[in-house]
Amino acid sequence: MTEIREIRAGETGSAAEAMLLLRPRWRTAGAVVDLIDDRLRPAGYRLVGAFEESSDSAVSVLGFREVWSTAWGHYLYVDDVSTLETARGKGFADELLRWVIAEAERLGCEEIHLDSGVGSDRAAAHRLYMRNHLRISSHHFSLELGG
Repeated sequence: MTEIREIRAGETGSAAEAMLLLRPRWRTAGAVVDLIDDRLRPAGYRLVGAFEESSDSAVSVLGFREVWSTAWGHYLYVDDVSTLETARGKGFADELLRWVIAEAERLGCEEIHLDSGVGSDRAAAHRLYMRNHLRISSHHFSLELGG
């Protein structure tokens, strides 16, 4: 049986392994926990996880935040969706997306947004998003800065 639940401050370590697969730049579980609990959560970031029976670690995680903007009004932005390699293809990320869609509706949001890389290694993620009725609606532009 799978439990889908919000991961609160103080429990963030349970999401670190899955998060590091998507965000290896943070290198250690401690760095992920510090970033999320000290910097992201105070700015509204929330984290939900899929937990298999009798496991303290999430096999799949989804990080998001509630946002207002002139472009999209009131929406949820999904920052992170990541599943342990051993748990992929079992529907955990689908369950998390359904959870966050229900949360967006509960909060009265008008839309959900996320960005995803475009490489061939992202095909499974794109199928996940489209299967859950997200559509490709824009190009995302970026510029790396030296600092």
